[in-house]
Amino acid sequence: MKIGGVSVSRSEEILVLPRINGDLVFRACAVMSMDDFDALCPKPEPPTRITKDGREPDYDSKNFMSVMKSWSERRYAYICVKSLEPSNIEWTNVDLEKPATWPNWIDELQEAGIASTELNRVQNLILEANALNEAKLKEARDAFLRGQGNQA
Repeated sequence: MKIGGVSVSRSEEILVLPRINGDLVFRACAVMSMDDFDALCPKPEPPTRITKDGREPDYDSKNFMSVMKSWSERRYAYICVKSLEPSNIEWTNVDLEKPATWPNWIDELQEAGIASTELNRVQNLILEANALNEAKLKEARDAFLRGQGNQA
């Protein structure tokens, strides 16, 4: 597919962390679909409680809140690991087919020698790849408009 003559591709961001024995290149792409996540980790349903009007979802259940927290953490971890796929990271403790392993990605990077400040940059890279911000939109708009002015 093309839009205005430009082939559509997914957002990709790059971060290079300097190392003496060779720079570490992190590539992050936007996660295009959460279908695989949803198949492996369906969104939890709240328990029901009985009221004078019948049954209703109990969103305040402590157990449900705990399950939702765990589900949300796995969802975030999935997005991070999936976004970093173009980096070709050879994970030891993370397997995209095993949801319980996804949250290990942070610990594994730290154990490999990624400092906490560098880890913050990796997480920002993932967020940048998966979201638009006003600065990116303005830069693209300005570049487009500069090109339009040259054609006049």
